[in-house]
Amino acid sequence: MLGAPVGHSLSPTLHTAAYARLGLDWSYTAIECDEARLPAMLGRLRTEPDWAGVSLTMPLKTAVIGLLDEVDPTAALLGAVNTVVVRPDGRLTGFNTDVDGVGYALRRLLGGVVPVQPLVLGAGGTARAVVAALARAGTPRVAVAARRPGAVADLVGIGARLGVSVTALPWAILSGGMPAGPDLVISTTPAGATDDLARHPWPVTCPLLELLYHPWPTALAACAYRSGARVVGGLEVLAGQAVGQVCHFTGRAVDEGVLLAAGLAVLTARGAGQAAQAAQAGQAGQAAQAGQAVRAEDGGHAENGGTGAGGRPHAHSGARGGDDLTAGGPTADRVAAGPAG
Repeated sequence: MLGAPVGHSLSPTLHTAAYARLGLDWSYTAIECDEARLPAMLGRLRTEPDWAGVSLTMPLKTAVIGLLDEVDPTAALLGAVNTVVVRPDGRLTGFNTDVDGVGYALRRLLGGVVPVQPLVLGAGGTARAVVAALARAGTPRVAVAARRPGAVADLVGIGARLGVSVTALPWAILSGGMPAGPDLVISTTPAGATDDLARHPWPVTCPLLELLYHPWPTALAACAYRSGARVVGGLEVLAGQAVGQVCHFTGRAVDEGVLLAAGLAVLTARGAGQAAQAAQAGQAGQAAQAGQAVRAEDGGHAENGGTGAGGRPHAHSGARGGDDLTAGGPTADRVAAGPAG
């Protein structure tokens, strides 16, 4: 896994689980690599033995294209490569499995139903894969709400080449809450960008695909599932795209559920650790406040005691409204029927 930073990534966990299930004694690790170091890293792939390939995250997905020997047509259209395969002769071929990941998450969320009026929030690089996945699913049109309307122009072009009509909408259309009409919402925005939208009621008939998985649940995901809407998160996308990478690297298929279980275990452990730290901080704050009160009664000088923010465990990223999204709750057994760092 190449990128900067990559220390937070779940990809090593997912890939390690996949290769173990396939009975392969393979190593998959995160390597810090920025754009300046990318050419040298690719040189290692060409010349050193035993490399099957690498995964890429931003900003390398776009920077790598001009450095490869071959680029898959889908990756070329999207202008982004997240998978590089090393051929036996040392040639490097680029693919984009983000489209596979979004497609898998859509199937988990919708059960094969084709959305006819989806709304995409955000127009960054991830939105390109979303448009392509919707095109594969047979969606005829896509609306995109973005803070930078000019950014939608690239999506319009991609959609035209894939037979999908893409319409730009102003971000302000969301100021009063989710507008009537969409039968699916896909959020590709950074953490916190949709918090204002989450303060409004969510239509129960509108499923949500939230591409974030950390932090989880996002305010938007919580808003949607509390309304009773179906929600799937970024862990499904991450697992789906990793399965595509494993197939490119090994030529073999692995079930997404294997990767989902591994990723969920790590997120649950992280959430439990954060909750424990928050609880300890809260206890320390309460003790300090109690000491402050005693000193005040004794005529001593008041001091500021530390207070701890309440921790929130990570949630499983596939749920129907009414399920408990906190890790270890009923959601763990009630995932969307058909895996994001």
